[in-house]
Amino acid sequence: MTTATRDTSPETVYQDYLRSLAEADEHAAVEVARGLLDAGVAADRVLLELVAPAQAEVGELWARNEWSVAQEHAATHISDRVVAAVAAYAEVRPNRARIVVACMDGEWHALPARLVAEVLRLRGWQVTFLGASVPAAHLMSYLHRYDAYAVALASALPMRLPHAHRMIEACRRSDVPVLVGGRGFGMDGRWARRLGVPWAANAVAAADLLSDERALRAPAPAELTHLADDEYAGLVNRRGELIESALAELTQRYPAIGDYTPAQLDSTISDLGHILDFLAAALYVDDGSLFTEFIEWLVTILDSRGVPGATVEASLEHYSRLLHDFPRAVDHLQRGRAVLPARAVGSGRPAPRAG
Repeated sequence: MTTATRDTSPETVYQDYLRSLAEADEHAAVEVARGLLDAGVAADRVLLELVAPAQAEVGELWARNEWSVAQEHAATHISDRVVAAVAAYAEVRPNRARIVVACMDGEWHALPARLVAEVLRLRGWQVTFLGASVPAAHLMSYLHRYDAYAVALASALPMRLPHAHRMIEACRRSDVPVLVGGRGFGMDGRWARRLGVPWAANAVAAADLLSDERALRAPAPAELTHLADDEYAGLVNRRGELIESALAELTQRYPAIGDYTPAQLDSTISDLGHILDFLAAALYVDDGSLFTEFIEWLVTILDSRGVPGATVEASLEHYSRLLHDFPRAVDHLQRGRAVLPARAVGSGRPAPRAG
């Protein structure tokens, strides 16, 4: 690996770094990052302009089925090691208050949150990073034991929004301000605004928001009056029944499903559950775009793995029939069917074995 020169930037070594992730070469990846630091590139730039975009590309490679889950996990582990190396290189003594950074309960994508934690640490905050999938009760217990100036919560998946809202409200009851970030709150933060919580688009924005105590402590009220119709609660209560009936109908329509291995069947059940979970989240924030964006993504993922989108169309149609007395849910489901590609509608092809 060539040592970085003084005119090196994250952009010029990006492909070297991505190649090291592809080859699962931890030593090479750390050397790329250290080369930038030795060349005078600021540590936060290394994190935000090298590690973060590379990790996003790793996710895209997995989505296109060009990388396996194992390759994605290996790359994530290496990037996590790189973050640790950068943090050790740029040792900063904290001179500001404690910030607690955590992922929502059920959120296992911890690296983006860790990047935020390290950038805040570089800005002088005393940061406690609690990691992935932190149960609300455990977070509250920690906040009661240790004083915190604020909590930063991260989520990559919009289906976690109902859980996020409960965690946000729990923090506020403890009189601890909250800010949130991650794609789970919308690329523009629109679902964070619906929950009445400050949103940061990236680590730099999070650092700026934490420095503005007035903005941090004066969020707009949540806009959730629509929950009075009980559609969200009703859907959650019927989740198991709906998945079971949808699987039975799919098996009848596509007999090949009956020959699935246990792992393939688990994947199918998981997909049926995710459809309901994203539908529930869309009902919670009353935004159908949350559901249609997920359906578009799901069909793309399944298509890359050889699973016909017709199975999604059939599932949406089934859920619409069973939820006929849930008008908002039916509307979201119909909009989901409308964004399916033409080849996914009305196809009589049998479902191949899912990966």
